[in-house]
Amino acid sequence: MTLRLSTVILPVHRWHEGGRAAWQRAEELGFHAGYTYDHLSWRSFRERTWFGALPTLTAAATATERLRLGTLVTSPNFRHPVTLAKELLSLDDISGGRVTLGIGAGGNGFDATALGQEAWTPRERADRFAEFVPLLDRLLTEQSVTQHGDFYTADDVRTIPGCVQRPRLPFAVAATGPRGLKLAARHGQAWVTTGDPKLYEEGTPEQSLAAIRGQIEKLGKACAEIGRDATELDKILLAGFTPERNTVLDSHDAFVDFAGRHQELGVTEIVIHWPIPDSVFAADQAVFEKIATEAVAQLG
Repeated sequence: MTLRLSTVILPVHRWHEGGRAAWQRAEELGFHAGYTYDHLSWRSFRERTWFGALPTLTAAATATERLRLGTLVTSPNFRHPVTLAKELLSLDDISGGRVTLGIGAGGNGFDATALGQEAWTPRERADRFAEFVPLLDRLLTEQSVTQHGDFYTADDVRTIPGCVQRPRLPFAVAATGPRGLKLAARHGQAWVTTGDPKLYEEGTPEQSLAAIRGQIEKLGKACAEIGRDATELDKILLAGFTPERNTVLDSHDAFVDFAGRHQELGVTEIVIHWPIPDSVFAADQAVFEKIATEAVAQLG
């Protein structure tokens, strides 16, 4: 099974002061895709420069030619399916059909309350996500959509001419719970995990591998319930949130070992963070670029 290697380029640089150069360098290094977080701000970057995801990806689309582009991930926290569909439709056109939408239920960070609402409970997030994804699917595949749901309404919405990618741009659904996995099975072209968050602080690499193996097995069962072959879905691991997060990018050999163990589980794409000095994503740029150019070839 061929493993793809992608990167996350956080929107922390002014476009003309390093932003454009990073996306272009990602393409030069041969990454399969360049993703970015779709947040209003994020954790330790709360008081630092942070630009919008979709304008950044649009700029990246005009600065690159082959690199796939996407969000890891968009959520309902501050998005509405109707406006998001129109923006994705435009981005897919501008990029020439190179967009993947990473999408998840969201969490309790700043995004959850920035628009003045109370943070939703996990159940409320799951309820909204269960309505958000199917409606967005319809909006990107049908030219006229009317739907009145519990949370989201589309009233005779037009999305002409549709996506460049047919029937629509791919969804990479981030999920670990049963309801989210069912959405991934039904609507996803890929599934996204960061591992088990309970193991982030004190878990072991072995426990993390076992947890991801279990997640993939549950995804397979969700696919089987609707008669879908789980091998149709790419399995994407966003690295940086597993117990070995602090050593994965220490050396080429460390990454190859990490990637190989996850490839054996069935992971088809690993996403690593573009180095950001003085942050949780600090890493040696030279080592990072060696990983980009040599690791996948070694894994086969």
